[in-house]
Amino acid sequence: MSLSNDTFLRACKGEKTPHVPVWFMRQAGRSQPEYRKIKETHSLFDITKDPELCAYVTRLPVEQYGVDAAILYKDIMTPFAGVGVDVDIKTGVGPVIDDPIRTRADIERIGQLDAEASIPYILDTIRLLKTQLDVPLIGFSGAPFTLASYLIEGRPSKNYHRTKAMMYAEPEQWQLLMNKLGDMIIAYVKAQVDAGVDAIQLFDSWVGAVSVEDYRIHIKPVMTRIVTACKSFGVPVTMFGVGASHLAEEWHSLPIDVVGLDWRLSVNEARERGLHKTVMGNLDPSFLLAPWPVIEARAKAILDQGLQSDRFIFNLGHGVFPEVSPATLKQLTTFVHTYSREVKDRRGEA
Repeated sequence: MSLSNDTFLRACKGEKTPHVPVWFMRQAGRSQPEYRKIKETHSLFDITKDPELCAYVTRLPVEQYGVDAAILYKDIMTPFAGVGVDVDIKTGVGPVIDDPIRTRADIERIGQLDAEASIPYILDTIRLLKTQLDVPLIGFSGAPFTLASYLIEGRPSKNYHRTKAMMYAEPEQWQLLMNKLGDMIIAYVKAQVDAGVDAIQLFDSWVGAVSVEDYRIHIKPVMTRIVTACKSFGVPVTMFGVGASHLAEEWHSLPIDVVGLDWRLSVNEARERGLHKTVMGNLDPSFLLAPWPVIEARAKAILDQGLQSDRFIFNLGHGVFPEVSPATLKQLTTFVHTYSREVKDRRGEA
């Protein structure tokens, strides 16, 4: 199906659009009653292994909210199945790896990803969605630090002590892990692009735990390799993490197209710090539980900053959570479209 709405892709490139494009991280699933019904009998991995069902979950927010992009429903843990890592997503805990990395031999056992052979259902879902969607489809991957933190800690962590200890005390072992993950991510992204996704987002959700200096030394080299490869595949690339405002300039210096902002760094502050590429964000998701006038006021303030440039995409500063009303997301989408279109019309920019 051809795209009747390509505003997201145009904004990634800094081109003029009739309105500010909007989509929401974790928009597929979470708060939708249809999704909750499915989850009564299906795990996340069950859904992702069923292309028809996974495509349905991915499409729902586009159909219900009118957002300008779909993001493939899956988890950053998905490619681990293809490299020999056994992971389970446990309710109330998150991703759990019962045999976490402790030695160099553990790292060496991580295999190479053949996506068509090991996770064909992800690629089949992409191919199916490309016949169903008239907005761009975003594929994604976790980034090395965040993926390494799960492999080393064995589950979600608040401090990443083991992960950072390896990074500091065993730099050669750490580099081996970064290279293994880098190879996996590049292969995974290429497979998604070959299957038809229109853009890629790299989630380094927990890299905010790392200082700028340590990022430059221990993580940025592999990120440069990953992003350079991703860009060669011909689709826009976005970088996003939580609590990582101190790394915004580091991301901006990578060959990416879009820098994702959480709510800790405003659009104006990002611009003042030299971020001239497209930025995406950054409503604090907690606002979504507030009365509509409160949401509208904050969304308007963010839009007023973002509308100073064509290089802006509206999103949350993190993902949708289960308590958010779908009606609120629909109302917010409509507001972003309506308000930004009015501003652009007044300026003669639409």
